[in-house]
Amino acid sequence: MELHGVQGVLFTSANGVRAYAVATDTRALPVFAVGDRTADAARASGFELVHSAKGDMNSLAALVRAKTTPGAGALVHPAGSAVAGDLAKTLGTDGYKVRRVVLYEAQAATSLSVEASAALRAGVVDMILFYSPRTAATFVRLASGFESDCAAVDTLCLSQAVAEAAQTLIWRNVIVAQTPTQADLLAALDERLKGS
Repeated sequence: MELHGVQGVLFTSANGVRAYAVATDTRALPVFAVGDRTADAARASGFELVHSAKGDMNSLAALVRAKTTPGAGALVHPAGSAVAGDLAKTLGTDGYKVRRVVLYEAQAATSLSVEASAALRAGVVDMILFYSPRTAATFVRLASGFESDCAAVDTLCLSQAVAEAAQTLIWRNVIVAQTPTQADLLAALDERLKGS
């Protein structure tokens, strides 16, 4: 991975951190992470200067703008083959150069597991959590034939974009985290469990 002239690393997932850690030993660059979970993964991988945007792509872009200047060098974005949002475009309007480096590929499942199918049919699934629009859209595609089963299930979504991808199906309830962080998603889960 070419890091010459790079002023920082943008991580939008813990998977990106893990892939970067395999690709290079360089840990001296400042890290700008989309959220706390990703920031924790970066610290665990040996990065010392780690900033968390505590949110989504927009908050990550805002953090980069607040902590850096476009003229100080490019930003490298280790990521998978499919990402939500376009950091290069978002930050490019401010003069930043973002080098997206594809280090891994997430392959969508082609069917629900036997266990998941049986649990949905038996009515024992009460909630499904979705962290990304891609995951929600994949589940919706795979749930063909399970529409009536999903109507008895709550879905908890990390963000409004995730909820929009999930809402192709009819759910008992669609609950969106207050902010797009794992902490708020789990807080929504706790609230839902208290109400059940």
